[in-house]
Amino acid sequence: MKTAYFDCFSGISGDMILGALIDLGLNIGYLKKEIEKLNISGYEIHVKKVKRNHIVGTDVDIIVKEKQKHRSLKDIYNIIDNSRLDKEIKELSKEIFLKLAEAESKVHNIKIGKVHFHEVGAIDSIIDIVGTVIGLKKLQIKDVFCSYLPLGKGFVSGSHGMIPIPSPATVEIIKDIPVYSTNIKHEMVTPTGAAIITTLTASSRNEA
Repeated sequence: MKTAYFDCFSGISGDMILGALIDLGLNIGYLKKEIEKLNISGYEIHVKKVKRNHIVGTDVDIIVKEKQKHRSLKDIYNIIDNSRLDKEIKELSKEIFLKLAEAESKVHNIKIGKVHFHEVGAIDSIIDIVGTVIGLKKLQIKDVFCSYLPLGKGFVSGSHGMIPIPSPATVEIIKDIPVYSTNIKHEMVTPTGAAIITTLTASSRNEA
């Protein structure tokens, strides 16, 4: 088995994690074939090489082609449970979504069963989360560690209007892990990225 270390110098999001796994050797065709086991439709997975400051990386873009309804945690569990994915992939994927639901429940002061995912529950986030777990298993990665997380500042437009960066849900998820502030006016850590990495790390206090 292998160990992965995420150097999150520019933040973390679901698509960034997928791109990193593809760069580590996860076959794109295999990933797409496994994602199809979720039996969801209305999306396309676009993967391309990009260059930033003369450094090449992999960009993953989930294009949602159909309007998606809001989903409860139960709805998302049903999608995962009714899929043909391996049991361990299902369980870890649901654990990540549970962390998201707990954060949303706390932020909005509602019961977890009443949480309805908006951007988080959209198909792109389902693919990000389940795709990450698929990739970890395929690459035989057992343990995951990460650096401190950098936080941006400013505001971002969401389903609840303008919210601060980092978003309240992100703050709730990362409240017990090491972070540092930057002067970058951009969302560097998304709720999905935060939920994935904090669930995957062997300890909530893994240090750089």
